[in-house]
Amino acid sequence: VTYAVTNFIPASGRDVISVNPKTGEIHLTGILDFEEVNIFDFRIEAKDQGTPPLSGHCKVVLEVLDVND
Repeated sequence: VTYAVTNFIPASGRDVISVNPKTGEIHLTGILDFEEVNIFDFRIEAKDQGTPPLSGHCKVVLEVLDVND
């Protein structure tokens, strides 16, 4: 099974969020700032190597909390 991220809202999410294509683990690759973006919405697609390949997807909503206030 391989994993891929699609449909980032906002598109800037591509700069701070990544998914391991082999395990599906979600990692932050940058700093999150509540004042810039407080919610990231994206989909993860899982696809097998069958013939024909089958796939499934899920929606992930990442809410950034402002811990300074």
